[in-house]
Amino acid sequence: MSNISTDTKGPVRPPIKTENPRERADRRSAEIMEHIGNVDLGTDKFHIPEGMVPEGWVYEWKRYSILNKEDPHYQISLRHMGWEYVQAEQVPELVPMGTTGQVFRDGMVLMERPKSINDLAKKRDLKEARDQVRMKENQLSTPPKEGQFERDNKGGTLVKVKKSWEPLKIPD
Repeated sequence: MSNISTDTKGPVRPPIKTENPRERADRRSAEIMEHIGNVDLGTDKFHIPEGMVPEGWVYEWKRYSILNKEDPHYQISLRHMGWEYVQAEQVPELVPMGTTGQVFRDGMVLMERPKSINDLAKKRDLKEARDQVRMKENQLSTPPKEGQFERDNKGGTLVKVKKSWEPLKIPD
């Protein structure tokens, strides 16, 4: 007696594909590249593609938690500074299909605020930073109090503050 089934429902498994494995790999690579762009181990997982942010708005990743511990006081301060949560429906390209609510990534949450408010905040931060530098320069160059060493070198100042920046070298 034979163990071969005489069932007429059709084949049990689909026909074996005869597509060349190399061609299949090339086709699949092209599909993947359409979605992820250039494959690079240094890809920024917090990158927001151009054109995704609506005109007149700024998107930034803000801290939501550290070691899975939320910081509600920081979230309140962000809201007072005009930041609001970006909803998953606004950026479907950044979240898995069917996701709703806020957009989270590694303890960070995507937030938005009007560009005009963001520009004002940046101007204020820059002014505060410059004021701090000026204050320290004044402290260094003011005449000494009674009992302190003089701060001049034959009529010239001993204090020389250099203001410059250079990019930080990232080790390989």
